[in-house]
Amino acid sequence: MSKRKSGAVLTGVQLDRTAEEPLHRQLYREVRNALLAGGLPAGARLPSSRTLAAELGVSRATAVEAFEQLLAEGYLEGRVGSGTYVSATLPEELLRPARRSDPGTAPKGPRRGPSNRCREQLPAAMDLRRLRESSAQGPRAFRLGIPALDAFPHALWGKLIARVGRDLQPWKGDPPHLAGYPPLREALAAYLVGARGLRCTPEQVIIVGGAQQGIGLAAQVLLDAGDPVWLEDPAFSGLQTTLGAAGVRLIPVPVDQEGLEVRAGRALAPDGRLVCVTPSHQFPLGVVMSLRRRLELLEWARATDAWILEDDYDSEYRYSGRPLKALQGLDRDGRVLYAGTFSKVLFPSLRLGYLVVPAHLVDTFTAALLYTGVSVSLLEQAVVTAFMAEGHLERHLRRMRALYAARQSALLDAASGHLAGKLELRPAEAGLHLVAELPPTTDDAALARLAAAEGVSVQPLSRYYRGATSQPGLLLGYAAATEGEIARGVQALARVLAQ
Repeated sequence: MSKRKSGAVLTGVQLDRTAEEPLHRQLYREVRNALLAGGLPAGARLPSSRTLAAELGVSRATAVEAFEQLLAEGYLEGRVGSGTYVSATLPEELLRPARRSDPGTAPKGPRRGPSNRCREQLPAAMDLRRLRESSAQGPRAFRLGIPALDAFPHALWGKLIARVGRDLQPWKGDPPHLAGYPPLREALAAYLVGARGLRCTPEQVIIVGGAQQGIGLAAQVLLDAGDPVWLEDPAFSGLQTTLGAAGVRLIPVPVDQEGLEVRAGRALAPDGRLVCVTPSHQFPLGVVMSLRRRLELLEWARATDAWILEDDYDSEYRYSGRPLKALQGLDRDGRVLYAGTFSKVLFPSLRLGYLVVPAHLVDTFTAALLYTGVSVSLLEQAVVTAFMAEGHLERHLRRMRALYAARQSALLDAASGHLAGKLELRPAEAGLHLVAELPPTTDDAALARLAAAEGVSVQPLSRYYRGATSQPGLLLGYAAATEGEIARGVQALARVLAQ
């Protein structure tokens, strides 16, 4: 059998281990620059992440992170069973205006393209291609972060839109409320105080276009460029893009079974200005921050005059026991900002979220809304208000908890029959996905690509790490798939693992 080629040689890669910039970002930039300079032709096969890591003397997780970034942006493309190759068309070529020599394609308007800062934020934009492809394929196991849209009360929602739209008179009364529709802010404050133990008034509730928009708004109001910000490691990848747009310095802080390791954060960046946490159900690991850690984090914020941003993205879905109340409810110093969303409670395209800010910041955030242009449709706010006020939200949540608990059980049952000895899934008390850890030497990104070829959507756990170490694994969302789709997805995943 002939030996497989090891791939192109990446020469001139320079990594500075004394720099503040993480090694995976340096490696990403070096390879990207080589591609743009023409050092690697289109279609050239790259060395494996293991080979590249050995050549450069870095961890394999560093090489994998850099490759995953380049794959997401479209600089590289993976071929199942073959390897990783330079894309035939680089993203920069797609962003350039048409050449004058091409008939009928004379450029119109300015030639200048996106700024360098915009290009650095392109990873999320380039992921639109994958998102469109995934959406076009319809429901499939095990898409992450998608609720059970098949069980949503569409007919009821349509009736509410018709009724509220007929009765709503936004041109009467006071000018538009910058911070949101007052009845919705009142309903949310009452709900959050009762269900999550928050300490807030309706005036502290700020309506935004989704949790990430709220987090971006908080970064603009509270942070200056270059400020150190603690970020859970691993964490939702969208946070890095959102906070990176504010020009802050991200500090990955490890997470253990008690949640964010506050002591590690203090050692890495004692002057941190803000920390982003998911204490109720850490994403993606699913651990709950202990009361001891919560109090330790609050004390650190008080002593250092720092802010805490609590992202409570799916606390409504808990299947056993009673969760600790929100971190914001323990705050006595006005240090915690609380972010929530309706994306998983109702449906993602609603793009409706909220921030609960300390009372002394209400005017500042309201003014920021005016100058940033952050706003949400008044009709959608009014419809959600009616949905809550008439008791539909509580009934919907009860139905969804029972449905998601059943779908999680179906996934665990199917896994015990088809994945035993190959992949271990443990039950979770909350959330919409399960985590399957893999042996340290496993290439979870390659497994995810093989699964995609079999029609199964899983996310590699290593993708969410930003620090020096990472744990390979797979994230399997079960909320959006029926029990039949879950069973077929597990069988497909078993075929992948058998390879």
